[in-house]
This record gives sequence, C-alpha cells and structure tokens, in this order.
Amino acid sequence: MSELYLWLKWLHVISSTVLFGTGAGIAFFCVRAHRTGDVRVIAAVGREVVVADAIFTATAVVIQPLTGLAMAHLAGMSWSMAWLKWSLVLYVIVGCCWLPVVWIQVKMRDLAVRAATGAAGLPVSYSRYYRWWFALGWPAFIGVLVIFYLMIVKPAL
Repeated sequence: MSELYLWLKWLHVISSTVLFGTGAGIAFFCVRAHRTGDVRVIAAVGREVVVADAIFTATAVVIQPLTGLAMAHLAGMSWSMAWLKWSLVLYVIVGCCWLPVVWIQVKMRDLAVRAATGAAGLPVSYSRYYRWWFALGWPAFIGVLVIFYLMIVKPAL
C-alpha cells in the first residue's frame, strides 16, 4: 500500500468522522434548543449551527468524495463494484437532503434571531421549517450509516 493511499485513507476516515459527528451534534443541539421554547436559546444555537455546518460539514462534504475516489483509483478498484456505486448514490441522496437543510437552518436562525431581538415569539413558519429540517435529517443520517457499512464491509451486492 502506498504512503499516499494511507494518507488519503486517514483523511477520509477523519473527514467522515467530522461529517457524521458534526451532523449528529448539530441535530442534538438543535432539537434540544427547540424543545426549550426559549427564542434566545434557539437563536444562539441557530447561529452556532450555521457556522459549524459551514466550517466543518461543508469541508468534510468536499473531502469525502475526493479522498474516496482517489483511493479507489490508487487501489485499482473497478467503478462497477456494487458497494462503490451504492455508496456514491447514497452520498448524492444524503447531499440532496443536506443542501435544503443548510438553507432551512439559515431561515430558522434568522427567524429565531428576529424573534429574540424583537422580544416576540417564533412565527408559525419556524415550526414548518423545523418539521422539514427534522424530516430531512433522518434519511441523511440513515444514509450515512449505510455508507459507513458499505465502506467497511464492501459487500458483494
């Protein structure tokens, strides 16, 4: 195994850990903040979540396919391997869930900040955004778990 391959693998594992961990952490803190009903808490958590997604998640989202595809190339893997194809398909599906979630988080943050600043309650639209955010998070979370399985086990599908 080449030294380059091992460095790519290390970066791939680290970025997948960041991707999964940041996603789980963001979900945990958003749900906990929402459950308080306190617009100041929701606004503060919303601010940090948007920053964390921009710094950590977005970086890992770019690193993951670059390192994964580079490792597959260096290892001489066939692109026709079912586990590799399904991993890529699931990665796209997860991304299709994550992109709207990022936009929704920004909207939720803005609504919460506005409510906290004006000492008003959250508008009805916040609850609608929250429900969409929550609903899109599940397929993304499950998709990432399945991708982990496919990457580790590499089953002959």
